[in-house]
Amino acid sequence: MTDDAAAAAPTCLARPLGAPDDFPAGCAAARGMNGRPLHAAALKFFWGPMDCGKSTMALQMNYNHARQGRRGLVTTRIDRSMGAQVTTRIGLAHSAIEVTDDLDLRALVRGRWDEGVRVDYLICDEASFYTVEHVEQMAELVDSYDVDVYAFGLATDFRSSMFPAAQRLFELADEVARIQVEVLCWCGREGLLNARVVDGRVAREGAQVVIGDTVESAEVRYQVLCRRHYRSGDLGPRG
Repeated sequence: MTDDAAAAAPTCLARPLGAPDDFPAGCAAARGMNGRPLHAAALKFFWGPMDCGKSTMALQMNYNHARQGRRGLVTTRIDRSMGAQVTTRIGLAHSAIEVTDDLDLRALVRGRWDEGVRVDYLICDEASFYTVEHVEQMAELVDSYDVDVYAFGLATDFRSSMFPAAQRLFELADEVARIQVEVLCWCGREGLLNARVVDGRVAREGAQVVIGDTVESAEVRYQVLCRRHYRSGDLGPRG
């Protein structure tokens, strides 16, 4: 091989430094990394209150990456549809893998690799409802498997307390970004907090996760409020 040919040849590794033994062997090109350097993966967490477009952004992210030839998996947990899909309030939907307590995201990716299916990234919608262990698995997928993970979810629950998984994402993510679509309280101020409304009143106690919607006809519904009206429990003229 000439010096020029050697310089042009891709660098191949048995596996990236520090990767687990089951990491697929071969160079980046052979693993279908689309020219991205090894160890370039990242864990990113996009958060915001209800109605700010988290699921819409998740589907847009998946579309953008797939359009460039990357292959990914879309996961969710407790979607508003109560099905294995990501749905949005503007009518978009995409099939997804339902994340259960005993699902190991690393095993999910390894299983696809064993089937000969490439996985370059994960889209994790409703990530605040995942377990802390799932977040640890996301970090390991990034650091040891070179798989990008994009997580989308709430930061706080109806009591204005952090979801455990969201807190861990804030602690571990390479990048944390608040989604910039502005959500307004009924008073016109910026909506910050997700109030759970039961029997026309803001609930202060109860299970951390209870499925509801933002429509007023729902038995249990959620309404985004500014801090002032969240603390006072004022749902506004239509509350």
